[in-house]
Amino acid sequence: MLLALVSPTSFDSFSSFTFITPTNPPLSPISISCSFNPFGLPPSYSTRKILHRLKPITNQTQPDLKSMNGTTPIDDRWSLRGATALVTGGTRGIGRAIVEELVGFGARVHTCSRNLSELQQCLRDWKNLEFGVSGSVCDVSVRAQREELMETVAANFDGKLNILVNNVGRNIRKPTAEFTEEEFSFLMKTNVESVFHLSQLAYPLLKASGRGSIVFMSSVSSFVSLKSMSVQGATKGAINQLTKYLACEWAKDNIRSNAVAPWYIKTSMVEQVLSNKVYVEEVYSRTPLRRLGEPSEVSSLVAFLCLPASSYITGQIIGVDGGMSINGFDPR
Repeated sequence: MLLALVSPTSFDSFSSFTFITPTNPPLSPISISCSFNPFGLPPSYSTRKILHRLKPITNQTQPDLKSMNGTTPIDDRWSLRGATALVTGGTRGIGRAIVEELVGFGARVHTCSRNLSELQQCLRDWKNLEFGVSGSVCDVSVRAQREELMETVAANFDGKLNILVNNVGRNIRKPTAEFTEEEFSFLMKTNVESVFHLSQLAYPLLKASGRGSIVFMSSVSSFVSLKSMSVQGATKGAINQLTKYLACEWAKDNIRSNAVAPWYIKTSMVEQVLSNKVYVEEVYSRTPLRRLGEPSEVSSLVAFLCLPASSYITGQIIGVDGGMSINGFDPR
């Protein structure tokens, strides 16, 4: 199943939250409002999760990053403070969750979308939240636009990039024998060629940063058979192998490469498939945790793979699938 990037549907408005961070000298209260729910979770969870993580980051303004008792407010292993990141397709679903997750750990993020109005709305939302996010229009399936995107990123981040999240991917669901040449080429160009080229373009920026991390968006379709997913599964299998090759080839430059492989995640792209209650029960029966995943459950793993805390992890493809890919025969 392609884990598509989707816009949040309708969300309840959130109330404003005000935090007073102890500092010396005292600072004014920080008031942040939010009018969206990026993860499809209860408002109290989504907003407080991000803002709770931002509290200690906003407090790290003293030159030596020490609190009054002489200890570091946040262990640097668990912070992306000062890091720069590019997340492709970051205005919907999983991509948007990743953007906000990385910002929550202190990173500055640039993202892209094919849809100008959608991008502008996201940038307004992020600006209101005082998130360090910039964006530009880009169709990653077009080579010239990929090159323009990376030029923008290099200019924004002074020629250095710590994190590349190759998040964009597409799917066409149909039996193998029915695929046309155009459909096959479209998926290969969007899912494989684009991430390969973006990684090439990002390489000098990742190397210049001194500490680089690439995270690819794979899928469980890359290592188990799923109905009508042969071509998409093949593209994700290619991504898995690219992940391993770059982990070995670019390790000398302190660049790590990993992939995450989700199963069904709550995004609008799978709403039509999951509107069939019988089919949903079949999905649950193959998933030991007996539920769908949330975008935030993917974004949290992506963020971890970018953190210094994961500095010895590279070349891995990690499932985010509720146990689906390791499930055997367990009749109830």
